[in-house]
Amino acid sequence: MKLKLLSILSIIIFFAACQNAPQETKEPVAMENRSGQIVHHVFFWLNNPDSESDKQELIEGLNSLREIEEVKKLWIGTPASTLEREVVDNSFQVSELMIFENVEAQDAYQAHPVHEAFVENYSHLWERVVVYDMIVD
Repeated sequence: MKLKLLSILSIIIFFAACQNAPQETKEPVAMENRSGQIVHHVFFWLNNPDSESDKQELIEGLNSLREIEEVKKLWIGTPASTLEREVVDNSFQVSELMIFENVEAQDAYQAHPVHEAFVENYSHLWERVVVYDMIVD
């Protein structure tokens, strides 16, 4: 249930953040045949969720990903203090939202040395990570 809620939250955040997305409706196409932008939304649950220093260290690490050319946009944030509702999951500590031009760019990002160094240097901070990737036509 929480994963479904995070997926909905990811889509809402994407549309709020990306005002330049095309508004036309297209016929569904198999994912491997699409060439639209990729939205990569990652949620992090820290090993020490109350540690402000761990949170800041992770945010510092996420900011290092800005130097990867394939990352067109990057937003980093923490849960908002919005109204408590059944459909809102703010149990994560840090989230990042990235935009890539296409699947190939996202694939290149995954293998990029800066991304690999991020995982190696900061993965000790988190106990759980959930990723939602979405294609935008």
